[in-house]
Amino acid sequence: MIVPDYWAEAQRQYEVSGQQITLRRFGWSLHGDDEARAMAERRVSEALQGLQSGKKLPRRERKVAYNGAVGVPIREEVLARHGEEVVTRNAYGAHCLNSPRALFADVDFKTSTNFKLVLLVFVLLEAAFLVGAGYESWGLCLGLTFIAFAAAYPLTNFLRRASVDVRGGIAQIARKRIVAFVAAHPGWSVRLYRTPAGYRLLATHKPFQANADEVQEFFKAIGADPIYVRMCLNQRCFRARLTAKPWRIGISGHMRPRPGVWPINPERIAEREDWVREYEARASRYAACEFLETIGSGVIHAELETVVELHDRASRALIADATLA
Repeated sequence: MIVPDYWAEAQRQYEVSGQQITLRRFGWSLHGDDEARAMAERRVSEALQGLQSGKKLPRRERKVAYNGAVGVPIREEVLARHGEEVVTRNAYGAHCLNSPRALFADVDFKTSTNFKLVLLVFVLLEAAFLVGAGYESWGLCLGLTFIAFAAAYPLTNFLRRASVDVRGGIAQIARKRIVAFVAAHPGWSVRLYRTPAGYRLLATHKPFQANADEVQEFFKAIGADPIYVRMCLNQRCFRARLTAKPWRIGISGHMRPRPGVWPINPERIAEREDWVREYEARASRYAACEFLETIGSGVIHAELETVVELHDRASRALIADATLA
């Protein structure tokens, strides 16, 4: 995991079929602008050599934040460093805890439509209608086909909701998956939190690496968000939002200037700070999650004690009756 404080961009001109092309690459550093510029110059020179040797490489790296970054460190404003953990401000303004060792995961309480099941329901409805009608006319068959098509999606959703309700609801189903995984892995300890959209999990019995097989097994077993799983692998770290999403606390406008990717033009710092002041004032009244229980052994590894304390304090997870946002 790398979360730099300093960024720079270098460029080189080269010619292809008589056309002048600009090649750009970023550099970054934890120590200063000069080191960031030196890295940018080195990376753009290496990219140019690769293109000249016949490699297919992009002309530039997009200036994107956490979710879109591939092969480039997390590009967000650093708010604080706590040992190996770094708190940043993400592209929409919230504080995020980035950790190379504390296994966080979110499980959203949403169910996606299974289109294979929709197709199956459509085929069954169509068959039942046509058999019942006795294939009397092409017009009737076409009409029944349309009815089956229109009914398949809502009927599938009804059956899915009924299945979820019978099993105790989506929150209970998600918790049973977590409990089953921990029961099958003695020694594990998972802190369970409620978020506005589902559950947050924090494994505390030992430090992990994001690309470890057991981490991927855990993500799959609990149904972790696929985008989060991919970004953990890309950035070699875990991540947890510590403060409210702005649209949940009455802030409809985006953080300025858009798109909020760090660093920004110094001339627009004041504009950003105005938005941040309003956000911080409102967000201080909300919690990002609520601690519910510990599942498993209850062990908190010595290396993770400060991470647990930092997360619970900054997210306001232990404040009773706090509104989640």
